[in-house]
Amino acid sequence: MRVLSVALVALIVLIQYPLWFGKGSWSRVWEVDQQIKTQRDKNTGLHTRNSVLEAEVRDLKHGLDAIEERARSDLGMIKQDEVYFQVLERGQVVPAGKPPALPAAAKK
Repeated sequence: MRVLSVALVALIVLIQYPLWFGKGSWSRVWEVDQQIKTQRDKNTGLHTRNSVLEAEVRDLKHGLDAIEERARSDLGMIKQDEVYFQVLERGQVVPAGKPPALPAAAKK
């Protein structure tokens, strides 16, 4: 009777081994679940970024205001008969002959 009990316990352990330590174990399922959550978070961020870029492309294709804003902020362009003023911080030097770049606050 004792041999039968030991044999049954050994069989149960052998059957349970793949569940706990094998290819489809609980730890592997948990690990894959964490990877899925991480990838979903990353996908959400990329989706948001893509939406912003899509809106910007749409504005550039259909609206002149977006093009004008880009020319002003990125290239430092001004309209004809418009006067450009730049307030410098103390100790800030602007190289001669090169149009100054607009500060980050002015770009927004």
